[in-house]
Amino acid sequence: MTATEKMTIDPITVEVIGSALQSIVEEMGEALVRASYSTNIKERRDCSTALFDHRGNTLCQAEHIPMHLGSFLGVIPAIQARFDMADIKPGDVFMANDAYAGGATHLPDIVLAEPIFVEGTLVAWAVNTAHHSDFADRGHEHIYQEGIRIPPVRLYREGVLNNDLQEMFLLNCQVPRERISDLRAQMSANRLCVQRMSDLCVKYGTAKVLAAGDALQDYAERKMRAAIEAIPDGTYSFEDQFDSNQWSGAMTFKVDITVTGDEMLLAFDGPPQVRGGLNLIYTSLLAAAYFTVKSVLDPTVLPNAGLARPLTVTAPKGSILNCAHPAAVEGRIAASQRVTDLVYGALAKALPGKVMAAGNGCCTGAIFNGADDDGNMWVYLETIGGGGGARPGADGLSGIHVGLTNTSNLPVEALELEYPLTLLRYELVDDSAGLGQFRGGMGVRRVYRAEKACRFTVESSRVGSQPWGLDGGHSAKGTTLDFGDGRTTFAGMVDLKPGQIVSITTPGGGGYGDPAKRPEESVLRDIAEGRVSAAAAKATFGLGA
Repeated sequence: MTATEKMTIDPITVEVIGSALQSIVEEMGEALVRASYSTNIKERRDCSTALFDHRGNTLCQAEHIPMHLGSFLGVIPAIQARFDMADIKPGDVFMANDAYAGGATHLPDIVLAEPIFVEGTLVAWAVNTAHHSDFADRGHEHIYQEGIRIPPVRLYREGVLNNDLQEMFLLNCQVPRERISDLRAQMSANRLCVQRMSDLCVKYGTAKVLAAGDALQDYAERKMRAAIEAIPDGTYSFEDQFDSNQWSGAMTFKVDITVTGDEMLLAFDGPPQVRGGLNLIYTSLLAAAYFTVKSVLDPTVLPNAGLARPLTVTAPKGSILNCAHPAAVEGRIAASQRVTDLVYGALAKALPGKVMAAGNGCCTGAIFNGADDDGNMWVYLETIGGGGGARPGADGLSGIHVGLTNTSNLPVEALELEYPLTLLRYELVDDSAGLGQFRGGMGVRRVYRAEKACRFTVESSRVGSQPWGLDGGHSAKGTTLDFGDGRTTFAGMVDLKPGQIVSITTPGGGGYGDPAKRPEESVLRDIAEGRVSAAAAKATFGLGA
């Protein structure tokens, strides 16, 4: 039986092989994190790993960063379009990062893809992406300002490094000592996947492993269709405001979700693309839509290509939600977070009592860059969490990443060891959460002091708008910035002097349900534990001093 033929396989074997596949991508992720050099990967875990079948369909993705699905969706088709598949050999490794020619979603996410051959036949692809904290201190009017653009190119040919290509890449990086080490970690993770997948095919037979992969995708499709079919047919609409400290004024984003039987159409609409790094390439929109629908309808649906089959996603070409070349895309995570809020808001109308209130709705990025005493450049990136939305029956979680992001914080010890920065405060912020029968989660305050002169950039949203509540719950407070010199917001970059302080406060999560229904003991506990100030509790509940 050839690798492209299907065979009948029993459900138990499908489950066993499926668990093995998921174990492979999780092990890949751990190998990548442990072998990496930069703080953004080894500490913050800003990376993802996945397996694709020989046709380029997602078999499974590790539980890392949902947004990275956008890069995974595009990279294998980009390789297939650019190269003669008959010329692809074992040991080839493809590198890409471009949003328009490389299948990725923004330039810092470098994707490495390696074909997996068993007995001379292509059976799968090992793929990982890692966010390389580089390309700082740049403009974002169009993509040519944002860093080096890489279409799918062979970094390795049959196991031999293309050193000229690697040197060209490193020359365009500000911190090449980190880039080379992180690239090697990515290579190690993919090589581990190749070995594990080859061993699995030897153990069960290639045909059976491929048949299990097909069965797992079909199963994900059936589960997604069943979840959609449980929703009453109709169109459910929602709109929300998107604002950013990088752009003046607010934009209106809209979605119409139409359910017909076991299929769902998500039609998004937004303003034309902007000359700023806020635009979404189409695969970014897909990643946001797929993740949010899955999380609401059935979180147990397997994260493979099958879940997308009943879903159709549209947005006007050339809009901020489906941009066209040469739109800048570096900060695409901000708009994608609002896509998540849109889908939650629309599905709350379709499934009342089953959807949470809005989370903090942004991925607040703090970027510092400078040079050490020897002239070596450094770049520090942090994405800061906030409050999670309150849920029907439970308070929201505090100090977490929501939506398309899932990174860890950088521990204070690692930050101060690696960079000329001091973290003066790192705390949850009282009164930042939306009140309700169930309270939203609290936002985060992080206060930095520059010990040496450096440049600072912050990218955030919910500066003017607020994370909304549901079913009578209150909105949460939004983002606030303080630069210690009277400014509370800005666009672009700021030169920090030694000793200058920067304070960032992220949004909380929206509340759920009428605050009057919150039990008095819960309010008193919130006051005692610092989640809600006595003044706010008195104003809302008539309790406290």
